[in-house]
Amino acid sequence: MSSLLEIIKKSTDFLAAKGVENARFNAEWLIGHALGLKRMQLYVQFERELLELELEKIRPLLRRRAAHEPLQYILGETLFAGLTLKCDRRALIPRPETEYLIELILKRVEDQPPRSILDLGTGTGAIALALAKALPEAVITAGDFSPDALALARENASATGLSERIHFLETNWFSALPAGSRFDLIVSNPPYLTPAEVQEASAEVREFEPHSALVGGEQGLDDLSQLIAQSQAYLNPGGWLALETGIAQHGGLQKQAERAGWSRFESVRDLTDRDRYVFARAP
Repeated sequence: MSSLLEIIKKSTDFLAAKGVENARFNAEWLIGHALGLKRMQLYVQFERELLELELEKIRPLLRRRAAHEPLQYILGETLFAGLTLKCDRRALIPRPETEYLIELILKRVEDQPPRSILDLGTGTGAIALALAKALPEAVITAGDFSPDALALARENASATGLSERIHFLETNWFSALPAGSRFDLIVSNPPYLTPAEVQEASAEVREFEPHSALVGGEQGLDDLSQLIAQSQAYLNPGGWLALETGIAQHGGLQKQAERAGWSRFESVRDLTDRDRYVFARAP
């Protein structure tokens, strides 16, 4: 039999040989998941000898990661804004960039918290759930055109105890909203990559995450342009539009916002100092 430490080392070498970045980190997470242990608990059991039954649980997880299936999909969950969210191939994996968008929104609305919020392209429900947790007085509508993504978002809302505060809606952007709908905040992390950018992305993104949630037309701007053009009709006076975007799109988006009559447009950089977010305010 091999010790836990030996298996971690062998697993690390196996993943590294397959081109998996941060191979030791991935190996520890997968082995801990298979054994029902938190990653930090592994460190006090390095000398423990693993049974063949335990190895049989570990091997298929390593094979999946060696094929570049994202770690979050294999584990079946991810952390986002202090919430543990179920995560699978029905929706994009929530990322730190989107978590930072939540922080930026909360700073802008702290003096006048929104009572009504629309999250479009909700995916896992990450944005809607994080805002529901942070803004207990807000009522949130979370929309997505994918029934599978909406099912996942509902599962996450139930697991986090936030179902009563969120209304889920199958909609292609604004198409299924009831007439007269108005919100204090509209937020979205829409598709904004080009087909070429997806092809250049890592295998984890290219082969496993849903392309419909990644690609925003040939220039990556189709969905962003629609949101900037149409959102004002669904915002209360002074309401906010908050978008996550690609890093080379802000010049064109600002011109679109000016044509659409937004009273204020902000281009905001992410934590790596790249243009990533757009904030616009209704007159």
